[in-house]
Amino acid sequence: MSDTQEMKASGTSMPTTYDPKAAEAKWYPYWLEGGFFNAGKRPDAKPYTIVIPPPNVTGMLHIGHALDCTLQDILIRVKRMQGYDALWLPGTDHAGIATQTKVEQKLREEGLSRYDLGREKFLEKVWEWKELYADRIHEQWGKVGFSLDYSRERFTLDEGLSRAVREVFVRYYEKGIIYRGNRIINWDPAARTALSDIEVEYKEVQGALYHLQYPLKDGSGHITVATTRPETMLGDTAVAVHPEDERYKHLIGKMLVLPVIGREIPVVGDEYVEKEFGSGAVKITPAHDPNDFEVGLRHNLPQVLVMDESGTMNANAGPYQGLDRFECRKKLVSDLKEQGVLLKIEEHVHQVGHSERSGAVVEPYLSMQWFVDMKPLAAQAIEAQKTGKGANFVPDRFERSYLQWMENVRDWCISRQLWWGHRIPAWYCGDCSETIVSKDDVTVCPKCGGTHLRQDEDVLDTWFSSALWPFSTLGWPDETADMKRYYPTDVLVTGYDIIPFWVSRMIFSGLEFTGVVPFKDVLIHGLVRDAEGRKMSKSLGNGVDPQEVIEKYGADAMRYMLSTSSTPGLDLRFRWERVEQARNFANKIWNASRFALMNLEGFTYADIDLSGELGTADRWILHRLNETVRDVTRLIDSYEFGETGRLLYNFIWDDLCDWYIEFAKLSLYGTDESAKKTTQSVLAYVLDRTQRLLHPFMPFISEEIWQHLPHEGETIVLAEWPVYDAALEAPDAVKEMNLLMDVIRSVRNIRAEVNVPMSKKVELQVRPADVGAAAILSRNEDYLRRFCNTSSLAIGQDLANPEKAMTAVVTGAELMLPLAGLIDISQEIARLEKEIQTLTSEVDRVDRKLANEGFVAKAPAKVIEEEKAKREDYADKREKVMARLAELRG
Repeated sequence: MSDTQEMKASGTSMPTTYDPKAAEAKWYPYWLEGGFFNAGKRPDAKPYTIVIPPPNVTGMLHIGHALDCTLQDILIRVKRMQGYDALWLPGTDHAGIATQTKVEQKLREEGLSRYDLGREKFLEKVWEWKELYADRIHEQWGKVGFSLDYSRERFTLDEGLSRAVREVFVRYYEKGIIYRGNRIINWDPAARTALSDIEVEYKEVQGALYHLQYPLKDGSGHITVATTRPETMLGDTAVAVHPEDERYKHLIGKMLVLPVIGREIPVVGDEYVEKEFGSGAVKITPAHDPNDFEVGLRHNLPQVLVMDESGTMNANAGPYQGLDRFECRKKLVSDLKEQGVLLKIEEHVHQVGHSERSGAVVEPYLSMQWFVDMKPLAAQAIEAQKTGKGANFVPDRFERSYLQWMENVRDWCISRQLWWGHRIPAWYCGDCSETIVSKDDVTVCPKCGGTHLRQDEDVLDTWFSSALWPFSTLGWPDETADMKRYYPTDVLVTGYDIIPFWVSRMIFSGLEFTGVVPFKDVLIHGLVRDAEGRKMSKSLGNGVDPQEVIEKYGADAMRYMLSTSSTPGLDLRFRWERVEQARNFANKIWNASRFALMNLEGFTYADIDLSGELGTADRWILHRLNETVRDVTRLIDSYEFGETGRLLYNFIWDDLCDWYIEFAKLSLYGTDESAKKTTQSVLAYVLDRTQRLLHPFMPFISEEIWQHLPHEGETIVLAEWPVYDAALEAPDAVKEMNLLMDVIRSVRNIRAEVNVPMSKKVELQVRPADVGAAAILSRNEDYLRRFCNTSSLAIGQDLANPEKAMTAVVTGAELMLPLAGLIDISQEIARLEKEIQTLTSEVDRVDRKLANEGFVAKAPAKVIEEEKAKREDYADKREKVMARLAELRG
């Protein structure tokens, strides 16, 4: 017997309890070996594509990754089952600064730095790190059951993607969109690299505002300025005032003496200054402030850097050379006090930029860097969105976030002073100073023929290559078969926190290089927070490791909890009890399936026949399955995973397990072979379709059960997705079952109320409301006798009221249980009085609703009619209960 045949053993071989670890270890390798996840096997089918947001090779995947990828896996599994040529393309991101920081930390533990190793040896170390963590990410993907096409896996530094990066850089450069220049950038002194604006996190910090007096050279007075960063005054090259400010107009053009340093600096007039703010005078430090940089350009001011790349004061800082910037601040403030220049210090709470990666305070810093001119790219993206050619954001409110970023975008600093990443494809000629940008390595200067060439030492921002991900992974810039077939992709699934980092950049890159947005839909989900709603972090120690969840409860339970707790755009709270509930749900499915399979011994897929005489419960469960198929498909297409989970849960737990399987026992254990065959057919059919609906959410348990069921095909992964079938609609069966279930529930409730166990038989009298209800109840006497456990059952419209009885009113019938000797009449009177109160409150609630002119004016006619029907039903029930109460009171 082969391994595969052993996997597909008969139903009676199902273990008594479900073992998630065994199923996970068995089915994922089977899926991979079968190549079931690989796209391209259905050349005539419509393609459907998702590219994975590539995780960074910096460490293990976290619970947010598990949510993000589970949603993608649900979508791709559904589309694959619907017959699409479904591609879910995997890959990882080199994550420049993040990965380099991790490796440098590891080296520091060994007493080494990257400079000790040199660029080549250091990069070997980073590649070793990448291989280690890429393997771990692979392992985690497998543990969660992600159906990725590994044959197309990509890495942002692989050869193909690197070629795409160089192609884009050169094209941008040739169009003048990429340029190199001295600009104020965000500088991380710890990592010693430039950062883009969105790599800076602003934190509220308790600081101080230092008020300084700069004396006029001629001794005629002084000008007061204020700063939160006094160490930067050493690089001041002017003080600016508003040209129309009457206080200072006469001083424009005069010279001030910079305290401590003694350098003479001018007073300049510039409209950048707000007359009403502070003293109306602003110190100008062009090399250390972006606004001052612009003022400096307008007035041709010198640009004086006073610190080096590590945040240490340099020779321009005079006596403070060699001090750390914050040590310099302390000493300088002390010196300014001593010189009488420091007027006052005020406590000041302000937002201070910190490096997202290193945590260091970011320094605005004048530096020669490479930039992308964002205005033309943003304009193109905004135009596409406003003309209906852009991406569809779900929820649509996130389109505003996207457009707001595009409309206020600044030029993007793309160079990083790192070794790990895509090295900038620019060479500088040592003979003629020419800058050569090329897709290929340059050994000879095209201008002078010189061979003294030096490649730019810097690498590109990680997001530069990530921005190309949807098309570079498919083979662009070549017009590959995959590019033609799978681009643009269908949906991007990602968190709201990286709309500016990544989503926006992919959109303008896709428009620029392919002419279309790279995905039709952008599904935005929230963050996974802890049970108290806090963001997960190392400092709080509240993070959740997906491996720990899987180890404890299984991958299916984690997947189901995450996906069905998710509402598009909103954060979700991770609660262990909800994972446990999902595990219990899996166990419920397992137990129900195992029972069914014990009664399907020898039953084959070919034996399934729904054309015979179906009973009420058979027709009802097929109707409910049909409704569930329709609604689940619609909700998944709308990305409403939480509501989908609720529907599946209710159908499987309540309708299938609690009701239909119980009803099915009558014919399964009965002597009517024809009825038994019919029930077996319905049970096999419904279980098969149920596992298919469940499969995208819980792939392992659904495969395990499906393989034991009568089925066709190798795997549930490729089984057809159920479709709505009008022939299965049976509203009359729904009406019948609703009445039967109401009667059974009510009898069970009465038993519970007076502590009569289900094992004790009771007399039951049922007075139908009309002839139709009487026919339904008579047709289904067997169900009522079995599930109400009656010693006798009487059904009739003319039944007299027993003297002593527990009663209940359901829609369509009154129930009476003569329970002389089993109940306290006074207790029953109290119960009926309470029921009258409840029904009266419902009648009053509907009356208030119908008396509300606003509601009546706005609500559809159908809704108003439904409310009136509810009122009539409540009033009718109340009248009957009141009549029974009167009888008991005698």
